Amino acid sequence: MARSSISYLWRDTKAPQAFRSAVSLHSHTNQSRETLAFLARFGNQFPLMKRLMERLERRSEANHGMRVNYADSYWTPPMTPRLAFDLEREQIEELDLFPMVSLSDHDNIKAPMLLSSVPSARNIPVSVEWTAPYDKQSFHLGVHNLPAARAQEWMADLADYTAHPTDARLTELLDALNRERDVLVVFNHPMWDLYLVGKDKHRFLVNQFLRKNGSFLHALELNGLRDWVENRDTCRLAEKWHMLLISGGDRHGVEPNANLNLTNAATFDEFVHEIRCDRRSDMLFMPQYADPWKHRILQSAIDAVRHYPEFPQGSRTWDERVYHPDANGVPRPLCELWPDGNAPRAMRWGIGLVRRMGRGVVSGGLRMVWSEADQLQLALGERDI
Repeated sequence: MARSSISYLWRDTKAPQAFRSAVSLHSHTNQSRETLAFLARFGNQFPLMKRLMERLERRSEANHGMRVNYADSYWTPPMTPRLAFDLEREQIEELDLFPMVSLSDHDNIKAPMLLSSVPSARNIPVSVEWTAPYDKQSFHLGVHNLPAARAQEWMADLADYTAHPTDARLTELLDALNRERDVLVVFNHPMWDLYLVGKDKHRFLVNQFLRKNGSFLHALELNGLRDWVENRDTCRLAEKWHMLLISGGDRHGVEPNANLNLTNAATFDEFVHEIRCDRRSDMLFMPQYADPWKHRILQSAIDAVRHYPEFPQGSRTWDERVYHPDANGVPRPLCELWPDGNAPRAMRWGIGLVRRMGRGVVSGGLRMVWSEADQLQLALGERDI
């Protein structure tokens, strides 16, 4: 029987004391390519936004001979693998617990492979957030602790499915991953309609996917960057399918993960055994999750466009971290594509406006407007799930 429990550090500061370790799952580094295709989908929903984007696209093509290509453009989070690992490790150590950190960038394992030579991170699991197309939707699956000796082989198989998806192949891959006894497969943010196919259609696809493949998945994720309502829906989904819940912070900026898993395991392999075999998951939500969700999303957006002069070259300014194909189709940082070396004035103005929203009185005012006191009272459940 699956046993998932949830604690909130702002309510019970002693919650971690019964445990030896804490696990940070699902966070991103500058090795993660975050698509910009969502901008086109988002803009098409709002007439005013659509007209503005079309105007900017026409100007780009007329003035610079370059058509805006959202599908092949992407941005990268600001933190390097080492900075991201240390951020998550330090949050756990402040709880006087032994840290285990699993970084899972989109569709690549560069971060854990780079960190495997760093003494403080040599035991980091090889993990990835795999994009698995499914009908008109795509699901994100956290695949943690791939066998290092065969990780590249596994990545080739996962990438091949993403490029050429079929239902039969998906089930075959999930079955094979499940037979890797130390691998943990998590359905990340399952109730998020990521591709905007519609709430009802998304729910239908999620349930169809779980009916076909749920026996190969080890947990559903309560996501640290999704709101209370969506995470409560995930709790109900887990109850319906008799599945375990697990934490996943989904950090992209510089705020550490908003939830963790508590455990008495001494290694990540032991933690995987606890989830898969004992079917026990003890989650801890950190104080940052109690902040208003809209304010946290704004702060994450600000993190994405902030200047970090202390970071390594290539991660300092927002236009070093956003990539667009050049005239030959080769992705290059925007800072290399600006005709005069500077972003267009309208774009600089927009970025500056976003940054100002995160400062002083404006930020405090938005936090008050977006207060979620009622959600704090409801939380995600007052007992074991």
